[in-house]
Amino acid sequence: MTKYIFIDLDETLLDFKRAEKEAVAKALEHFGIEDKESTLALYSKINLSQWKLLEQQKITLPEVKSRRFELLFKELGCDASPESAAEYYEECLGDGAYALSGAEEALKSLLCKGHRLFLASNGTRRVQERRLEKTGLGKYFEKVFVSEEIGFFKPDSRYFEACFSQISGFDRLKAVMVGDSLSSDITGGINAGIETVWLNRFGEKNESAIQPDYEISDISELPGLIENI
Repeated sequence: MTKYIFIDLDETLLDFKRAEKEAVAKALEHFGIEDKESTLALYSKINLSQWKLLEQQKITLPEVKSRRFELLFKELGCDASPESAAEYYEECLGDGAYALSGAEEALKSLLCKGHRLFLASNGTRRVQERRLEKTGLGKYFEKVFVSEEIGFFKPDSRYFEACFSQISGFDRLKAVMVGDSLSSDITGGINAGIETVWLNRFGEKNESAIQPDYEISDISELPGLIENI
């Protein structure tokens, strides 16, 4: 049975943490700031908090881009331009394309079995397109749905409804959302009324009220799971 499989990109197919660390280090160096581990960790924490606010519809994507550096520079006592840093960081992030082990093989297997694959990302279009091109993963997707273009962000059900409307013959009962984020991917799938698969690569204990339908620890497990759903 053909499935409509929506797959997140960062930390599901690509190693975002590695790309983020490298891009932030380059941005800090560019603005004359020492890229200590503590500074990189602080940025990562601030960045995550801003994306959470976006998911809750409390701030916009442009605000996420600049606020993370505004808050970081405030903590560091630095007077560099947050907007300039955001622009430089995105340019560097687009170069950080590192596919997770088994990602391409999983996509290839799903496609060979007749499933229809769609990328569902909250990232920015220019960054995600560059990374898909660099890794060669873009060719496996029928459509790429980036929230920046859709106008809504996961977990908003309107994001998914906009995606569904662009897919010929779409059947919600045969759709699955796959991703690493409980708050974005899994909640989004639940809000959209489709099945969900949580990629829990680091064995995190789920103590939240968000309950995925299925859980895997490695992306290579996805083809086998899909065949049994």
